[in-house]
Amino acid sequence: MSAPRSLVLTAAVLLSCGALFNAFIPAPRLVTQPAPVSAAAVSLSAAALVTPTAAHAAESSVWIPALSAVGAGFAIGLAAIGSGVGQGIASGRCIDGISRQPEVAD
Repeated sequence: MSAPRSLVLTAAVLLSCGALFNAFIPAPRLVTQPAPVSAAAVSLSAAALVTPTAAHAAESSVWIPALSAVGAGFAIGLAAIGSGVGQGIASGRCIDGISRQPEVAD
């Protein structure tokens, strides 16, 4: 008996979603042609992308990005361990309470 009811409810949800999505009027789309890219713009973009890398490699602070990535990894690991320990403590206290009063477990 649940199969026909499920099919009817699924059809009702699909029809209502379709009606909801058709109720909105889409914004008009302006079709424009992209501007032609000049060689000067391409070279300027390439220079802007390469300059920070060259300046960063010239300095002696190459360790900063590497150590910040390691620090972020440690922070994520400690957060995962901390949440696991917290859930373990809560579950342990729950089991202790159930063992003291088994009638409360239901």
